Amino acid sequence: MKAWSTAAFPISVLTVLAGLSFWLMQATALPDEQSDGKNRHDPDYVITQLEIRKLTKDGELQYILTGDEARHYPDDDSTDVARPHLTYLHPSKPKMFLSAQQAQISADGETVQLDGDVRIRRDPTATRPALFGYMPDLTVKTEEETAQTASPVRFTQGASWLKGVGMHLDNKTQTYVLQSQATGQFESRKAKKKP
Repeated sequence: MKAWSTAAFPISVLTVLAGLSFWLMQATALPDEQSDGKNRHDPDYVITQLEIRKLTKDGELQYILTGDEARHYPDDDSTDVARPHLTYLHPSKPKMFLSAQQAQISADGETVQLDGDVRIRRDPTATRPALFGYMPDLTVKTEEETAQTASPVRFTQGASWLKGVGMHLDNKTQTYVLQSQATGQFESRKAKKKP
């Protein structure tokens, strides 16, 4: 009986050590790498001279997005566009043009992040000259026709100018709201022009 109890202690210690070794191996094991390429941020296709036309529910052309080159990434379903130009078209409103050095389009296509020398131009009307806007970045919600930035912005319209930090733009209502530090100079429409 004594020989059995003497042998049981080392066997139980070895069993506990084997169990702890197995647990430690499982706890520290790295997850298996997937080799299907889904986690890589490499383009799966490249388009040169991109042009996307979006129609309204009534079949009218709402906007046109063009770019020199587009790269689609399957890992997050995003698309990068080089030198994008976004044009909003309304039969009863002046056209609005947005351009930048680059853009990233979300997977659903409803958010376009413009970066690098972002410019806005709204065509003139019968009573107002063309409006020009300048900022380093702008986030556009394409379906809502809204855009915003937290960066410094500057607008000019004829001899009038306005600058500030942060902006919300609504193309449907043709409104531009500066969030802070707004300063400007406005030319009166009734002011007499010097010869």
